[in-house]
Amino acid sequence: MFILVAAYLGGVLTILSPCVLPVLPFVFARADRPFRSHGLPLLLGMAVAFAGIATLAAVGGGWVVELNQYGRYAAIGLLAVFGVTLLSPSLADRWSQPLVAFGYRLSEPRADAASARPSLLSPLLLGVGTGMLWAPCAGPILGLILTSAALNGASVGTSLLLLVYAAGACTSLAAALLFGGRVFSLMKGTLATGAMVRRGAGAAVLVGVGAIALGFDTDVLSRISFGSTTRFEKSLVERIEMRRPPAPSPSSVARPDRAGFVLTAATTDRMPQRTLPPEGAFPSLAGATEWLNSAPLTAEALRGKVVLVDFWTYSCINCLRTVPYLRAWAEKYKNAGLVIVGVHTPEFAFEKRRSNVVNATKDLGIGFPVAIDNDFAVWRAFRNRAWPAFYFIDAKGQIRHHQFGENQYEEAEEVIQQLLAEAGQASVPSKLVAPQGVGTQAAADAAPPLSQESYLGHERAHNFASPGGIVRDRANAYQLATSLRTDQWSLGGDWTVEGERAVVGSANGRIAYRFQARDLHLVLGPSADGKPVRFRVRIDGKAPLADHGYDTDAEGNGTIDAQRLYQLVRQVASRKSRLFEIEFLDPGAQAYAFTFG
Repeated sequence: MFILVAAYLGGVLTILSPCVLPVLPFVFARADRPFRSHGLPLLLGMAVAFAGIATLAAVGGGWVVELNQYGRYAAIGLLAVFGVTLLSPSLADRWSQPLVAFGYRLSEPRADAASARPSLLSPLLLGVGTGMLWAPCAGPILGLILTSAALNGASVGTSLLLLVYAAGACTSLAAALLFGGRVFSLMKGTLATGAMVRRGAGAAVLVGVGAIALGFDTDVLSRISFGSTTRFEKSLVERIEMRRPPAPSPSSVARPDRAGFVLTAATTDRMPQRTLPPEGAFPSLAGATEWLNSAPLTAEALRGKVVLVDFWTYSCINCLRTVPYLRAWAEKYKNAGLVIVGVHTPEFAFEKRRSNVVNATKDLGIGFPVAIDNDFAVWRAFRNRAWPAFYFIDAKGQIRHHQFGENQYEEAEEVIQQLLAEAGQASVPSKLVAPQGVGTQAAADAAPPLSQESYLGHERAHNFASPGGIVRDRANAYQLATSLRTDQWSLGGDWTVEGERAVVGSANGRIAYRFQARDLHLVLGPSADGKPVRFRVRIDGKAPLADHGYDTDAEGNGTIDAQRLYQLVRQVASRKSRLFEIEFLDPGAQAYAFTFG
């Protein structure tokens, strides 16, 4: 019962998602028509299209994504015609093409049909087109429903959940439509003619169509930080997850360490020949939104192979340091039956962008299959809770071991060797790999860092020391603090502190951080238009010289050319508390989080 309520609430809250904004004009364009004959069929069409696409996504394959993309193109064209006919009926009258005539018919009933029974087909088809555009706005709740469908197969229960979700979505839109109708009535009562209302609606529709056609709904809007709506949906998802039976797990207990990643209680234990009791069946990978370096993989297709599933995200320093070992294992054991599957589950909004993930896998030299898990569907299927995380699956399709965090590479490789031997591989290499990573992939310091991971967005920021505190979501002039204690930080210059990032508004903006660790990394992005941003680093007021990081030179100079993690400091010897400062020489830099190592 609880998941039904959560599904309904998730549908209701979909209207507040940022990516639904371009679709709303299509709904409000009919707010001046009778709700029963126009609004209700439109919402019904939207619900049918929305639920239909979601159902196909649950039970279909990669071809559905392509089909849905073509459906979006068709819907964009249909709604563009609709907007043009609203904007200029006289122009529509001069057009002779059947498609345009059909679009005009959808947008305006015939003048001589005032007394006739209104056709339900026009608003129904418009609703279908709008629903095809609205489907990508689905949030975590729908992701949970689709994951359940993928795990358990299509069923009456799944269909019911999708129907409840669509009903919730249409409830909120119906309220908006009814309210919009009253607004339109008031406007018509104060205007000499309704032409302005009609043209305004047509212009809004065309703006929305243009935004979607240019990819703003999935590109620009995807950069918007998660708002309160998504956080509420996530809390509902967490409550649903808590009501499920716990997955079998070893006796080790996961805990966050000071560096911000997760280690097991048995981190330093070595087990020469381990007892690896089954921890559960290989969960479904069907929730992945896309695959890189491979066709979509399934648990069934991987039966007979030893599989290592690695949960990672490309701006996580702890994940990056595992990459040399993953590459080495993939190459060393590929002929013995090992398959490594990377599951890229994003932490920041920019990590959802396909182009960013593609570039990251190429830059990191990752050739093994990577599942893009933007909806956290595979993450939830494994009930995972950490980056990085390794799950070791035997040839029978059973999870036999898992590890959270880094620095357990010998143990991990010995588990791989043991599972390959159990699978009947007679010539499993016995030696252990010892790759040498460079830059952000280089091994962590032997001494754990004393500084902790620190976020610059106001949703998770702490230890901020600039006078006046953080001003949320609007531009503000900040002053650097006159002094900082270890792990305190401050801003200087014009900044806008958003939910998950801080964006510098003008040149010479600064960040100061007092840290105690060998390495300092900062997740950064260029300006919103992609223009590179130059920066300069200082340590205790001086150029870093030999202590410069991989992404800076000895004078502390560097350039932000992509949204990723930058290594700015790698000290040769010092571990004392030091003052780090970075000055951005160009406006627009995006700063997300400090990590240390």
